[in-house]
Amino acid sequence: MPLPFFYNEEIPAGTTLLTLDENTAKHVVQVLRMQPGEQLQLTNGKGNLFTAEISGINKKRCEVKIKEAGYKLQAGRKIAIAISLIKNNSRFEWFLEKATEIGIAEIIPLLCSRTEKQHFRYDRMKTILISAMLQSQQCWLPALHEPIFFFDFVNTATQQQKFIAHCADESSKKQLTTQLINQSSNQLILIGPEGDFTATEIKAAIENNFIPVALGDTRLRTETAGIVAATLLQNG
Repeated sequence: MPLPFFYNEEIPAGTTLLTLDENTAKHVVQVLRMQPGEQLQLTNGKGNLFTAEISGINKKRCEVKIKEAGYKLQAGRKIAIAISLIKNNSRFEWFLEKATEIGIAEIIPLLCSRTEKQHFRYDRMKTILISAMLQSQQCWLPALHEPIFFFDFVNTATQQQKFIAHCADESSKKQLTTQLINQSSNQLILIGPEGDFTATEIKAAIENNFIPVALGDTRLRTETAGIVAATLLQNG
């Protein structure tokens, strides 16, 4: 049976003793009812994986002794998704959870011309990423950015291969397939809001070397398009 798996953002290099944060300690002690001598695993979301043994507990405090330290390399090809915020919070949260499980490296919330909602609860969204990372037994937490305006972002994106998925009829638009994806490059894809990107946004992206693509033959919701894009890029 796998050891219980937890996130601790700060685990100093070379440390042998660690006090878990209060929320994690409560879960270990009050929910799982673990006892001194039992083992668990910890990650800092930056590739490090630690096996630790509980050395001391009380209701709100748990101290562990690091027994083993390892490191898992991140995938050589990093995939970033820049996606418009959407009106329905639960649907955006679902996207964050599934994108993390798939192994996306970076998520950038976009504010587009047709974005209807601009409020973003960063701490809550990061908590969702952490839960999804732990549930899927990964050691890399996706980088989550604060929302950024579309034009500010497309002018500064530096990935080697960049795509924009949109619904407008355009002869230059290609299907996002394995043949189009460069296996040796980091990828970025833009996913628009309900109502799609405007013609001006599409033009600006293309002028900044984004390749216009389609994600299939049906029109997808924003969060569905994000997951389809994540899966196609990850498997490309």
